[in-house]
Amino acid sequence: MKIYGYADRELPPELIEPMELAEITLVAGPEELRQMASFLTAAAGSMESMGPAFSHEHLADKLPVFSSSPHFVVFNPLASELQKTER
Repeated sequence: MKIYGYADRELPPELIEPMELAEITLVAGPEELRQMASFLTAAAGSMESMGPAFSHEHLADKLPVFSSSPHFVVFNPLASELQKTER
């Protein structure tokens, strides 16, 4: 597992470069954590059933209650392998 992120510096999208992070801290209440756990479980199921065809999912797309939260994205490492073989 790898974790990537970037600071909210209001840069234009073309100037944003995610960096690998050593640590993350979630500041969330119990219900938010349960909702995130449900999202992660569903994403894992989609990843298993779709294989490399599953690229990524955004938490806020699945649970709009998180639309004003920082972006939380699950990315399938096998999707990058599929992209390499298609080139």
